[in-house]
Amino acid sequence: MPAKRLTRTDAAPKPGIVHLGPGAFFRAFNAVYTADAIERDGGDWGIVAVSLQSPTARDQLTPQDNLYTSVTLGPDGADYRVVNSLSEVLVAPENPTAVVEIMAAHTTRIVSLTVTEKGYCHEPATGRLNLSHSDIAHDLTNDLPKSAVGFIVAALAKRRQSGTAPFTVMTCDNLPSNGHLLRKLVLEFATAKDPALAAWIETEVAFPSTMVDRITPATTPADVEALQKAKGYFDPACVQHEPFRQWVIEDNFPSGRPSWDKVGAQMVTSVEAHEHMKLRCLNGTHSTLAYLGYLGGYETIAETVSDPNYAKLCQILWQTEIIPTLDPPEGENLPAYAEALLERYRNPSIRHRTWQIAMDGSQKLPQRILGTIRDARAAGRTTPGLILAVAGWMRYVGGVDENGAPIEVKDPLATDLRAASDGADTAQAKVEALLAIRKVFDETLASDADFKAALITAYQGLVDHGAKEMVKRFTA
Repeated sequence: MPAKRLTRTDAAPKPGIVHLGPGAFFRAFNAVYTADAIERDGGDWGIVAVSLQSPTARDQLTPQDNLYTSVTLGPDGADYRVVNSLSEVLVAPENPTAVVEIMAAHTTRIVSLTVTEKGYCHEPATGRLNLSHSDIAHDLTNDLPKSAVGFIVAALAKRRQSGTAPFTVMTCDNLPSNGHLLRKLVLEFATAKDPALAAWIETEVAFPSTMVDRITPATTPADVEALQKAKGYFDPACVQHEPFRQWVIEDNFPSGRPSWDKVGAQMVTSVEAHEHMKLRCLNGTHSTLAYLGYLGGYETIAETVSDPNYAKLCQILWQTEIIPTLDPPEGENLPAYAEALLERYRNPSIRHRTWQIAMDGSQKLPQRILGTIRDARAAGRTTPGLILAVAGWMRYVGGVDENGAPIEVKDPLATDLRAASDGADTAQAKVEALLAIRKVFDETLASDADFKAALITAYQGLVDHGAKEMVKRFTA
């Protein structure tokens, strides 16, 4: 007998949002906030979710009427909720025309994104659109796009042609000034495609920046099985997440928005200070723990910080290297925020794997760590802990762990990074080869002799002593 699946008992919400990237984070965050807002105040704010690559989300969700389970994992157990804010799931490669049509429909008032850093097809070190990226090159010469930027521009072009007001574009990915960055990338693309369209976008389209925060581990078959035992139904689209959530949004929605502000979101004039706080305090230490924790043999973040030396590493980074580079956001106490992060990391119910956070490091490092190092050095301060983290990343992307076993490095630059590392014999040569990759390290930092010397020393220490010992020595 087939396993029981979720089934709607009432109609799906009428759509008002198209979301690109229906992964676990979106389902644990955006869709939950939107479900809360619809439950509170109503409105046609259902979400048409669009996968730009895989049909997995559609195949999981369609048989259960686009419902799924949000599982909150607290230290004392799990809470379950069925989320009903999705109206439909589309797969862009199968029918790009349908995606452009729903984005261009007058009912669509917001297009949001969680496509991860690499989904922006840009160069993180420069913030420029990578015009040689295969998807961007395709979209510049074809009417039916592949990339997120390409779909946004194609749909805006259709709305401009029909005289329909533009939708608001809201990115929810971990990028500094993410709305400003996406606006710049869209304008670069539109200018190359149609300068008149670019001029219209520049004056008419809103790109509010956001800051998002909720730890969301990848769902495993064991998670799906545990849910089935607990609730009696099979839900392969379920998501697991921590109780904490924070959404800070620049309130710039000319065509309206759900009442997110009434269900916990913070609506602000500028998100920059909150964004820097989160990118550097949370994402920066998360990446540090991912690389040095993985090399140290730890599977999850909770296991990593159960080692008191790794926990102390985070505390030192916050106190001496990260927080001094930040302007406190309104209403935030930075030391208290940092200590709360450590408690979140320690939640044993959240099995956030180090390999998951380690993915796509070439795209994440400039925002999460290198910017902090650059600002600290400009102010005359040293950053030995963050330099150790960068050395850990360099060791990791070499593709071999401390026991000589292969590492499956998932990164858009994985081949280039491995070639740079393999083409050098010494710690100094490996560091210099990786520093020469301009898609990661800009010229200012790469040419900083003191930074390079400290990085070589840290890398050599990892080779000679291993990550656990180097963390222990740093925190002694």
